[in-house]
Amino acid sequence: MLAWLRSYRRAMLPGDISAGIVVAMMMIPQGMAYALVAGLPPVTGIYASILPPIVYAIFGTSMTQSVGPMAIVSLMTAAIIGPMATAGSGLYSVLAAQLALVAGAVLLLCGLLRLGFLANFFSRPVMSGFTVGSALVIAWGQLKPLLGVELPHWHGPSAAMGLGSVLLLVLSRSHLAPMLRALGMKPARADMATRLAPMLVVLLGLVLVQLLGLDALGVKTTGNVPNGLPQLNLAMSQAHWQQLLQPGLLVGFVIFIMSMSAAQSLALKRNEKLVSNRELLGLGAANLASMVSGAFPVTGSMSRSAVNFAAGAQTPLASIITAALLAVALVAPNGWLALLPMPVLAATIIVAVLGMLELGTLRTAWRYDRGDALAWFASAAGVVALGVEAGVLVGVALSMGTLIWRASRPHIAVLGRIAGSEHFRNIERYPAETRPGLLALRIDANLFFGNVEAVQERIEDELRSHPTARNLVLVMTAVSSIDTSALFALSELNTSLARRGIGFHLAEVKGPVMDRLRQSDLLQTLNGEVFLSIDIADKKLQ
Repeated sequence: MLAWLRSYRRAMLPGDISAGIVVAMMMIPQGMAYALVAGLPPVTGIYASILPPIVYAIFGTSMTQSVGPMAIVSLMTAAIIGPMATAGSGLYSVLAAQLALVAGAVLLLCGLLRLGFLANFFSRPVMSGFTVGSALVIAWGQLKPLLGVELPHWHGPSAAMGLGSVLLLVLSRSHLAPMLRALGMKPARADMATRLAPMLVVLLGLVLVQLLGLDALGVKTTGNVPNGLPQLNLAMSQAHWQQLLQPGLLVGFVIFIMSMSAAQSLALKRNEKLVSNRELLGLGAANLASMVSGAFPVTGSMSRSAVNFAAGAQTPLASIITAALLAVALVAPNGWLALLPMPVLAATIIVAVLGMLELGTLRTAWRYDRGDALAWFASAAGVVALGVEAGVLVGVALSMGTLIWRASRPHIAVLGRIAGSEHFRNIERYPAETRPGLLALRIDANLFFGNVEAVQERIEDELRSHPTARNLVLVMTAVSSIDTSALFALSELNTSLARRGIGFHLAEVKGPVMDRLRQSDLLQTLNGEVFLSIDIADKKLQ
């Protein structure tokens, strides 16, 4: 823990301070907005941005990860807690904090058990589809506060403020940075000013509410924001543990996936090393800290972490500075927070999540692998049609299903000799020569219960296609493991080939595989030999 602090240098301090200030300015409107997505009072988003990043700085390994509220996790919180309690009630807040406790405990347990590798089982196309589907659901849910009332009717002043804010934010994304650079501002500062545009738009909305008395005309504002730091507590509902267990597991899984995605992309830019199991511990501890703060589940945010990185953050001290500034904002007179207009906060959410509609993964998958593209569509549709919790399950099922489907259909190549050489290659790709009496097959996958039947069928098909073959050689270059089911299948194949008078040989068997085979009866009963290479086998079996 705190390895970064032991090697801290004074030269790092200016970057950490500037990043801490910039992210704090970004977090006030963003944290409050994401609390609204979760169905909680806006100030809860600030509570979730104080203690969790401090705790993550102690346990985590990313130097620039910004931990706090995040749109998708907020949406999941609302989807899970909504059926259990009325939004805005005391029970709702307790259950949201309890969900953070369950998710944090799951993450901590996975970290202690070193299960960080599980993050690899959620494919990128499925994750992209899940993100896009969640963004659409969040944006749709914010239309009511954006326009003032239920669709298709709206409140004129609220709609004008909300749609105007959307327009300003969209224009700032596409035109503000180029305009500032044209005026002579350095590119880095121009980009930073663009990222702070939501804060400026929120402040502009606040000024308009104050000057024009828009709240008296029916424009909803955040209302009274409690002054002071969150009261630490362990309030829980004993009756809801079972209902929160499975959703908490899913939330913890998504927290880890989203956080690792953000942290890894930034770590690569600085050649930093992330330790996945330590990240699990850091995120788990951060969610426990969020629970005692009376907040809701938190995770690393890609957009906020990118701002932290671009603003010059060198170490987690930047996040600690951000948390300290947010604490000061709550302790200091904060009556101005009560006047933040809800249509403007809704606009910041909509523009932020629409930035998550990244279709590059879909285009690549469609060209490269239609199966992945279909998984993208199914994951996105699952979130939109079935809800975010069901969407997570669809995504996990698709990721695992795709993995199993591909593993169950291994590539098997018929090998032939390249003329004048010792090399054997796939006869479908190279001008390789085969001999009538020898059939050489290369299996390009590990052999296990899920694919052994397909391997057996392919071997029999090839034997029928090569009726003159008197020797079968399985080239095991790509086989790193053989499970018990596959071992029995090889033994049965050996017996069947012996009855037909066909020699059964193995070539290029890896050392660990050979060690396991020596513990079985296969090598003693093998109707053939084990060769060091296919070249040696071909020469000896002529």
